[in-house]
Amino acid sequence: MTAGTAGAAHTQRIREFKMPDVGEGLTEAEILKWYVKAGDTVADGQVVCEVETAKAAVELPIPYDGVVHALHFDEGTTVDVGTVIIAVDTDPGAGPVGEAPGEAAAPAEEDDAEPQGRQAVLVGYGAAPSSTKRRARKQQPGVPAQSEPVTAGLQAELNGHSAPAPAATPVAVPVAPAAPAAVVPVAERPLAKPPVRKLAKDLGIDLATVVPTGPGGVVTRDDVYAAAAPAEAAAPAAPEVAVPTAVAPVAAFDAARERRVPVKGVRKATAQAMVASAFTAPHVTEFITVDVTRTMKLVQELKQDPDLAGLRVNPLLLVAKAFLVAIKRHPEVNAAWDEATQEIVYKDYVNLGIAAATPRGLLVPNIKDAGAKTLPQLASELGELVATAREGKTSPAAMSGGTVTITNVGVFGVDTGTPILNPGESAILAVGAIKLQPWVHKGKVKPRQVTTLALSFDHRLIDGELGSKLLADIAAILERPKRLITWG
Repeated sequence: MTAGTAGAAHTQRIREFKMPDVGEGLTEAEILKWYVKAGDTVADGQVVCEVETAKAAVELPIPYDGVVHALHFDEGTTVDVGTVIIAVDTDPGAGPVGEAPGEAAAPAEEDDAEPQGRQAVLVGYGAAPSSTKRRARKQQPGVPAQSEPVTAGLQAELNGHSAPAPAATPVAVPVAPAAPAAVVPVAERPLAKPPVRKLAKDLGIDLATVVPTGPGGVVTRDDVYAAAAPAEAAAPAAPEVAVPTAVAPVAAFDAARERRVPVKGVRKATAQAMVASAFTAPHVTEFITVDVTRTMKLVQELKQDPDLAGLRVNPLLLVAKAFLVAIKRHPEVNAAWDEATQEIVYKDYVNLGIAAATPRGLLVPNIKDAGAKTLPQLASELGELVATAREGKTSPAAMSGGTVTITNVGVFGVDTGTPILNPGESAILAVGAIKLQPWVHKGKVKPRQVTTLALSFDHRLIDGELGSKLLADIAAILERPKRLITWG
């Protein structure tokens, strides 16, 4: 059997499974748990691991039958989409797996030819790990070959520092004594992404002098800014020095009494989304305090209703129904802003999001076409949605396409708040704690069940009058829930 045939057979026998894009264009996922180990037998469709993306935790099935040959990453590792995470021997009866012919010679040929061991990755998600090693440019006809010092000089220019003087005799590069001197600068080249390299060049910072803090010794943007801070402090322009100097007190940390937790997965995505929403959509928040005594009595009656037997009936259910009826009366609030076309998109459906606190962070799954559902249907889907979210099993599809959201801060004993819009949505309603308070009812001060509602909305889509009418209608329904019938 020829070396080429043996290599092909080896490749067909060991099947590699790459991290898929499990959630609408996400670029990475964290491996939470492996359900198999090297040597375990697996079958097509068997779940081998659980990963967490920026949206949810997802279980990944293996598409091969065979024996696990290798797990390429440990639990807790964040892996780019398109990277091989597990290898499976699909023909374990053929004996031990050896090195494919020709692999040992590959490193020596990598500088002159295209590497044969490169693994394809998904378009738009960066290069595979092996692509970090550059191969030499092919010589063009009629163009003299460049020496290794010249290449190192060009690379030095990209890194932001001056290029070394060119060697007097380019022919000396292949000679054994000169080879190590040409290779060392490439091997010790600081690790940084192209935008970071450009930033360092713009600021006049030599990446070789920057202390990296990123994973694997990668230089980050903050590292470059930190290296630039001393230079700015020494500059004569005093007004510009004030901002960096105020941010600098890094030495104030007491490591013995502090702990650090990396922000990733759902928490990282939530933080980024909230910052983007707060500084993109102009928020307006309005408040109203309302007597919900009649609503609380209706909740108790519905719990005894045979049509709702086995369903979770609580004040949130009627708040959700009141929100949907109010939107039906004011359909213009159910809209989205299209930044690309500078248009307002009005929607004839309501996907009602419910903010749920989970061990992995805040999740906002939504009930599709909630406005078209009956009260028992809404109760059923609301119960399933919250239960699934708390178990961390919410799918990315369940969290996409929301139009408005409810957040129930009252369960924590909080009276009210100023909620931030879920990105892409027009409004979010915060429901405060329902408490027994003195209230003027029929001309007399009596103890009544009272709560405060807060409605935040995107002022590009909803003006003050429309937002006020929406909130007033929600309060009116909760004050007299029979309006669910007359208005619905």
